[in-house]
Amino acid sequence: MQEYQDQIEGRNSVLELLESGKDINKIFITKGEKHGSIHQIIAKAKERKIIIVEKDKRQMQEMAQTENYQGVIAIVPPFDYCEIEDILEYGKQKNEDAFILILDGIEDPHNLGSIIRTAETAGIHGIIIPKRRATSVNSTVNKVSAGATQYMKIARVNNITDAINKLKENGVWICGTDGSAKEDYTKQDLKGPLAIVIGSEGQGMGDRVKNNCDFLVKIPMKGKITSLNASVSAGIVIYEAVKQRANN
Repeated sequence: MQEYQDQIEGRNSVLELLESGKDINKIFITKGEKHGSIHQIIAKAKERKIIIVEKDKRQMQEMAQTENYQGVIAIVPPFDYCEIEDILEYGKQKNEDAFILILDGIEDPHNLGSIIRTAETAGIHGIIIPKRRATSVNSTVNKVSAGATQYMKIARVNNITDAINKLKENGVWICGTDGSAKEDYTKQDLKGPLAIVIGSEGQGMGDRVKNNCDFLVKIPMKGKITSLNASVSAGIVIYEAVKQRANN
């Protein structure tokens, strides 16, 4: 289990965690750090009967996994990944067509955190990530997501192609994003049960994943740079789908 990071850092992230009601083993605070939102964190932790431990600045810096931990670190059980069925069930509970994101090998935790934040604000029911050659949910991901990992269902699978086939069996259409696609993302129908696939930062989608998509879309490029950051691409296509589905 050593691949999981088991701490959440930064004031906003820890506040989000406290408000989500999820399990927290312990909260560490830098000695003398009592101003601003630290008061709220202490009050909520006491309310939930969570142990608070004060440590000096040097000890806290040794513990911290990110540079900007803001004097507070929460120790939590490993991230609770879900199953694909849980994501599909969540959409049914909301009485909405499935709206899912598949990430084929995102390696930068900052990108993953940013994508999770966008997905949560857009109403994505869940995200599917691979177990190998990709970042998992850790303290950096959680901090960049502004705590959105606490509210997002994330399934971690052995094989993305198998996950795609499972979604297809459940009536979900698979939309891949690819620079060489013929169809502009705004011209494609993105309504109905849908999973959007975003490829890795350098390579894009793998060939097997690409071949298993029902259709591919591209984001037109007008400048000299011919590719976008993965989290920006995800946001653009996700919000086109949100717009279309709102008008459905």
